[in-house]
Amino acid sequence: MAGMVTGRLFAAWVLGLCSLLPGLLAPAHAQVDVGQPSALRSLVPADEIEDASRQEYAKLLQQARAQGALAPEGDPGRVRLQAIARRLIAQAPRWNDRARQWQWEVNLIGSKSVNAFCMPGGKIAVFTGLLDGLKLSDDEAAMVLGHEMAHALREHARSRIAKSEGTGLALSIGAQLLGLGQVGDLAARMGTQLLTLKFSREDEVEADLVGLELAARAGYDPQAAISLWQKMGAAGGGQGGPAFLSTHPTGPDRQQRLRENIPRVEGLYRAARAGR
Repeated sequence: MAGMVTGRLFAAWVLGLCSLLPGLLAPAHAQVDVGQPSALRSLVPADEIEDASRQEYAKLLQQARAQGALAPEGDPGRVRLQAIARRLIAQAPRWNDRARQWQWEVNLIGSKSVNAFCMPGGKIAVFTGLLDGLKLSDDEAAMVLGHEMAHALREHARSRIAKSEGTGLALSIGAQLLGLGQVGDLAARMGTQLLTLKFSREDEVEADLVGLELAARAGYDPQAAISLWQKMGAAGGGQGGPAFLSTHPTGPDRQQRLRENIPRVEGLYRAARAGR
């Protein structure tokens, strides 16, 4: 019983300390309003989760390569995605300064799956079922990439894992900080979760809006956010629906929220277009 009390007290102390940390991930001049990121993310070391992401991403690419599904260098679809991503990546440090040091990767995987993701540390994968199956324009593809990048920039996976690990994670990190032991299999546990995480409704709202602004600053038409989700909605009409929609539900409320925020970023889009 005493051990349980001590554990709870320590976890409460860690959470209290995290709440005092400044919110460094929200840029001072953001046009969309998403507030401060979750303080819980501080319970998971950024280096640990980014290292776990690199390992899981490498495994995914190895499997895709073995199946002949990984688009090679020079593939038109992959080249197209990389060109779009470069423009978005240039804007990423506005939302997370760590993005300057991330080793960004963008890969295209041949699959009927209507899906895409960006893991912590900037590891991006897009499936041909999304890019080609929905016949995405460059502007719509930028909205997908911006949305997925926003999850990484706002460190949603880091927060989700912190919440799922709970007190045990706080004690493990605390023991390491106090020199009483190592985190042990923390990276392994995180790795198994990174490709199966389901983000909260609040996470999805943030990713929509931050992705919208990222794309607008990169010179992509914010109106494409609406046409993208209209295509997603149409694709979801069949039995089961796309895998993307299992964690990215669409609907009139989502499109309405985007419509309300498009005027906030239209000036950024026009300025970016004029600059180019």
